[in-house]
Amino acid sequence: MEHLHQFPFFPAFFCFLLFIFVIQSKRTKSEVSNSSSKLPPGPRKLPIIGNMLQLIGSLLHHRLRDLATQYGPVMHLQLGEVSNFVISSPEAAREVMKTHDISFAQRPFVLAASIVMYNFKDIVFAPYGDQWRQLRKICILELLSLKRVQSFRSVREEEHSYFKKCFWRKLERLHQEADTILENIIKEHRDNKASGRSDMKSEAVDLVDVLLNLHDHGNLEFPFTTDNIKAVMLDLFIAGTESSSGIIEWAMAEMIKNSRVLGKAQEEVRQIFNKKQCIIDETGLQELKYLKLVIKETLRLHPPAPLLLPRECREKVEVCGYEIPVNAKVIVNAWAIGRDPRYWNEAEKFFPERFLDNSIDYKGNDFEFIPFGAGRRMCPGISYGMAVIELSLANLLYHFDWKLPDGMEPKDFDMSESFGVTARKKNELFLIPIPYQS
Repeated sequence: MEHLHQFPFFPAFFCFLLFIFVIQSKRTKSEVSNSSSKLPPGPRKLPIIGNMLQLIGSLLHHRLRDLATQYGPVMHLQLGEVSNFVISSPEAAREVMKTHDISFAQRPFVLAASIVMYNFKDIVFAPYGDQWRQLRKICILELLSLKRVQSFRSVREEEHSYFKKCFWRKLERLHQEADTILENIIKEHRDNKASGRSDMKSEAVDLVDVLLNLHDHGNLEFPFTTDNIKAVMLDLFIAGTESSSGIIEWAMAEMIKNSRVLGKAQEEVRQIFNKKQCIIDETGLQELKYLKLVIKETLRLHPPAPLLLPRECREKVEVCGYEIPVNAKVIVNAWAIGRDPRYWNEAEKFFPERFLDNSIDYKGNDFEFIPFGAGRRMCPGISYGMAVIELSLANLLYHFDWKLPDGMEPKDFDMSESFGVTARKKNELFLIPIPYQS
């Protein structure tokens, strides 16, 4: 005890902690007793920090799946002062993203998104309402519809034609640098318009031209600023590069790990494009039936955003018999749902043939397979992203044979994940390409 004299503040500090504990305990009991609630079960909470400690020790989507096996597919977690509800089954996901879709259409406040996306002037993080609806409609009509995706086919093919000369380059920019680039793009489009080199009736008009026209002449029900234009451009840039490149990397990693699948996919690609004078274009992609199965299986095991993007409950709703209070944050664990052994035979195995003669798809109607989400807030750019992924993988498989470095065996191949905005490989994928002579 004599050591306590060295810390004269210790008794006061201890009393302060005890006071906080008592207040928090009383508040928790009061909340429980005053609520008519049928809140979902969840792990026991600590004062102030709630369930934060239970999430330490492994990747978040892994830990949430482990907790869900103990507490159920609708689980309550208290993280500080924020109530979070974790959805880990297709049935519960269907209720959140279809039955009560409009009730869960809101996005919670995220400070980082507020800064990067010009105070939520984008589509992904924008509050649910007229602004979000109109921006989403514009992007789908002018960029992400099937017709517009096909109209950009020549651009994608031209970019991939340089593939043999250069490999993927990773580019990191600070937000201020990105802002400068976006400003220059907008200025270039304005200059073209002012000089008469841009015509809104021309086929060469792109999304930036459309957004600028709305900025100058649109009769929208909300103020449409330059920040809106930049935020939407950032949405498309981030979603179109980070997600697609991650899926391509995981697909290659899984095929290297499973040489049978790699050989079968490579044989299909070369058989089809050898008939086309070795020209890898999008006309042949529809014939790549097995490659499409490989991509589906990759999305099942490695959804680009394992926990999708969080939603916020706009009104009190009942999900699977449990009450979700207003303003609660809702997290859908798409990664856990895609590996649920109740719906997937040998769920941890990479087996593309499971989708053969199977109507399950990733477009938001089959809730056991929702790598891009579902409902109003699902990813609007699926068609565009899949075109890029299919063309990229076709080029990789056609032009090169692949092997692991330094005599490494597939069984030794590291498939560890890292967790961030998207789930990437923890260690970068290093392979040795051997040019294919057709």
